Amino acid sequence: MERGYLLHSRPYRENSAIVNLLVDGAGRVDAIVRLGSGKRSSRALLQPFQPLLFSLSGKGELRTLIQPEAYAPAIPLQGDALYAAMYLNELLMRCLSHSHAGEGLFFSYHQTLMSMAKGFCQSQLRYFELALLEELGACPSLSDDTLGAAISAECAYRPCPEGGLAPSTLEKAISGRAILALAQKELSEADFAAARQLLRFLLAPFVGNKPLVSRQLFANRNKS
Repeated sequence: MERGYLLHSRPYRENSAIVNLLVDGAGRVDAIVRLGSGKRSSRALLQPFQPLLFSLSGKGELRTLIQPEAYAPAIPLQGDALYAAMYLNELLMRCLSHSHAGEGLFFSYHQTLMSMAKGFCQSQLRYFELALLEELGACPSLSDDTLGAAISAECAYRPCPEGGLAPSTLEKAISGRAILALAQKELSEADFAAARQLLRFLLAPFVGNKPLVSRQLFANRNKS
């Protein structure tokens, strides 16, 4: 049996759906699942943030999901934590593919959801984004700059399109303090904006130009 989480689903043919999963040790897996009906229906079970056990059959880019069942209660998320978890799912859908499946992300994802269920903090998102970049092989060194010098808390840096962090005096440069705090997973509230700026730049090639719906929902959550 495999274990994983559903990231997204969409109707397929009659009484079936295509589901996008994050599977322990396999990363993103897309599969077809028969939904069933009545007491045998799996519709209520196949929801985001519900830890699942299942079997997968077939080969290729579209597998078949068989016998899904819950192996733990759904993770209780509400308020900002729910919006943030929706962002994680959309981010994974954009960034992961069959060539970059994210085989090592399951534990980080699970731990992030569990942490957010206890209380949301922006740092949880930043650390997961960092784990995602590392899994994609797209995280620059957070200890040395492009000149080979150690990142200094007293200096500022800019991410280079060709890779790495270069010393910079530009107004929008990212503080070395925030970079080091991100690397050590010791972000303070004063570092949140700089860390978000850096990670958004690094993730942009994978996310693409289309705005993230969850990001807009999060921004508008208190405007109604």
